[in-house]
Amino acid sequence: MTDATAATSIEIGEILARIPHRYPFLLVDRAEDYVPGESITGIKAVSINEAFFQGHFPDYPVMPGVLIVEAMAQAGAVLMSKTLDVDPRGKTILFASVDNCRFRHPVRPGDLLKLNVRVARARGGLFKFEGRAMVGDKVAAEAEFAAMLVETPQ
Repeated sequence: MTDATAATSIEIGEILARIPHRYPFLLVDRAEDYVPGESITGIKAVSINEAFFQGHFPDYPVMPGVLIVEAMAQAGAVLMSKTLDVDPRGKTILFASVDNCRFRHPVRPGDLLKLNVRVARARGGLFKFEGRAMVGDKVAAEAEFAAMLVETPQ
């Protein structure tokens, strides 16, 4: 790994330090291509061991669309947290909206889900994103969404 690659990669330890999600709801394993204030690619290795596959659907396991959107939002939260250098002890990044969401291709066990997230607009603690979830060269889902930084009670 080159220094440039290392600088644009975010490993699981940093993700855990930046967003509050934990198993079974942490949906980003690592990230790459981080460009401060601009974009990130989150990576989710989809396994048959995911809890949601027990019921969605046992005979033809498909990752729920809302969880694909949540994975994009988590990648956006990592981008936002690192860009703003958020101290997670007093602040949380919350999903604010989702628009123009489309599901195009099923995500199945064994797939490597790439979550391409780009900042469309940012103002203070509110970011608007454009996201595209990819499996290989196929678009699994796409959406516009927003997240906001809020104070959390101690």
